This record gives sequence, C-alpha cells and structure tokens, in this order.
Amino acid sequence: MAWSWQWLSSTVNPLQQLIGFLHRKSETNDVLKKQIIIELRDNLNVFRNGFINQVSYDKIIDLLGNDAYRNAIKQNFNFKKLKEGKLEAKHIHDERNKRYMGWTAEKLMDKIDEKIQEMKNIKKMNGGSVEKIKNNIAIKLSNLYFRIKLMADFIYGK
Repeated sequence: MAWSWQWLSSTVNPLQQLIGFLHRKSETNDVLKKQIIIELRDNLNVFRNGFINQVSYDKIIDLLGNDAYRNAIKQNFNFKKLKEGKLEAKHIHDERNKRYMGWTAEKLMDKIDEKIQEMKNIKKMNGGSVEKIKNNIAIKLSNLYFRIKLMADFIYGK
C-alpha cells in the first residue's frame, strides 16, 4: 500500500541540508550523543527515501529506529548534550509544531520514541501489517516526521 506523501513534499529540499548537518554533528566523541544523532539522521533519511520511492507504510515503520534513544535512557544520558534550552519560535518552521514551544530536547525525544514504538506495536498487533487497521497511520507518520524534523531543526539552531 503506497501512501500519499503530499505532507512531505514541501520539506524534502531543506531536508537534505538537515541530514547533512546531522551527519557533521554526529562526529563527536560522546558515543550516546553520536548514536542518537545518527538515529535521527537515519529516520529522516527513511522518510526522504520513502518519499522518493513511494514505499509502503509497513516498510517505513520497519525502518524507523528508536534503539539509540532507549539505550541512552538506560545509560542515564543527559539530553541537554543534544541541545540545551527549550524550543522557541525560531526553531519551529512548520505551523503544526507550534504546540511544542517550550519543550526540551528530552521531552521531544521521548515523544518521538513513543510514536515510533506505538506504530511498531500497532503493526505487530495486526499480523505484521498496517494495511487494514483502523488507526490513521498516515497522520501518525506525518506527525512523527514533523517531530523528528523539529528535533533536527532544534539541534541545528537556525
């Protein structure tokens, strides 16, 4: 089941710049920070390549990762190392993300993890596919994408 990618089309060009930034930012000696940034970068690449190739919801969900985040939690990682402070208007480039104003990197990363895990669980509960489920996966994926992009924009800081 291919899905409509209209919600992503307007952000695909600036996305490449963010992915490049995350690649450069991942060059750090802090292993946990590096793993989280790489996971963010990889997740954005999943969406970007999904858009280019019009892949199914199932493949996108399979490829999204949250292991680095969960490992960082186990290791008591300080998410201020990703970005100190709170989300401000200057970090928010998409109207739909204004509700996250005032959130910290830790709170936003927790919400990203929650949504990735929720979609993986929904897929498992429905025989390994989201094709015939009642949840609106397109909206969930769209919201997740914009959260991940917001996290990258927040780290980028421009």
